Amino acid sequence: MSDSVPYEITTHGAGDITLILSGRLDLARFGVLSPLIHTLFESYKPLKLDVDMTGIDYIDSTGALFIVKLEDEARARNVPFAVHGLSKEKMGILGLIDRQALTAPSLAPRERNLKIIEQLGNSTLEAFQDIYDIISFSGELIYELVRSSTHVRKVRWGDVVSYMKKVGVDGLPIVGLISFLLGLIMAFMSSLQLKQFGANIYVASLVAVAMIRELGPIMTAIIVAGRSGSAFAAEIGTMKVNEEVDALATMGFSPVRFLTVPKVIASLLTVPVLTIFSSVFAIMGGMIVGVVGLNLTIFTYVQQTMKAIAIFDVVSGLVKSVVFAITISAIGCQRGFKVRGGAEAVGNATTSAVVTSIFLIIVIDSTFAIILHYIH
Repeated sequence: MSDSVPYEITTHGAGDITLILSGRLDLARFGVLSPLIHTLFESYKPLKLDVDMTGIDYIDSTGALFIVKLEDEARARNVPFAVHGLSKEKMGILGLIDRQALTAPSLAPRERNLKIIEQLGNSTLEAFQDIYDIISFSGELIYELVRSSTHVRKVRWGDVVSYMKKVGVDGLPIVGLISFLLGLIMAFMSSLQLKQFGANIYVASLVAVAMIRELGPIMTAIIVAGRSGSAFAAEIGTMKVNEEVDALATMGFSPVRFLTVPKVIASLLTVPVLTIFSSVFAIMGGMIVGVVGLNLTIFTYVQQTMKAIAIFDVVSGLVKSVVFAITISAIGCQRGFKVRGGAEAVGNATTSAVVTSIFLIIVIDSTFAIILHYIH
């Protein structure tokens, strides 16, 4: 008997094997005993296996699991198996092992090695399902907005004001800062090229037209998507996890009317205003470069800016911002309503809301660029 290995194997005749165990059959010895199962059946090839446990002083659930695995292997090989030498109390430990649980499939998700065509098919189906969900939610939202326009008193205006503060007032500092820096960078980089031709005065025109037509609305929309769109998704997603949305439906309230309509109205009222501020701050940033670096006067810079801006440019920028506002708030709420699960699902919905909103902002802006080209 080895001091470190509490077992002994003896043979009786042709193929009769006795495994003698002693000492403690516990977790500390499991690492030594576990390889023994393979050794017994591969090296000794028993026709009959007896396990003598007379010398066992202590056995826990890990030791019982070893005996169960040894018995299962013997049955799989059609080898007669017997255990003797254990007291009634210690035999009760063996009864604690649930054999059905050991053979049941794992509840953990299995990794699947999908072929590229199958992955492409699954992704395509998910994309079509996502498009269907967005269209379905958009139809319900349009219905609730039309209904709210005819029942103005039923709109939760207190929530509208609260969301206007969150989207507009709280978002103004970051929108103003980024737009100011963007205008400053645009003016500085363009001045490096225009200086060569003595066209410094056109820096003002470039910054004004670029911001009012394109960059002002699109930059504001991206910032609002990152701040407010994600917040909408997280808020509604958390309510889904806590079953508050189901409670609203049970009480007879429309979740879309109760939760989405105030957010959409607040975005419609604030995002165009943020867009105007974005363009103003960008022009101010360009003005600093023009005055400090290009020796232009404030009056000259403002005058050139006013000459470059047309009413059509301002109106088109505001129309874009309205469409962007609806898109951001609707996608944020729709992703929140799709949450199924716990905290991880809320995080995934928040990420999806931002990514989807930015993608749709780019697509809508490209569409506007083509349409406005033929209108103007």
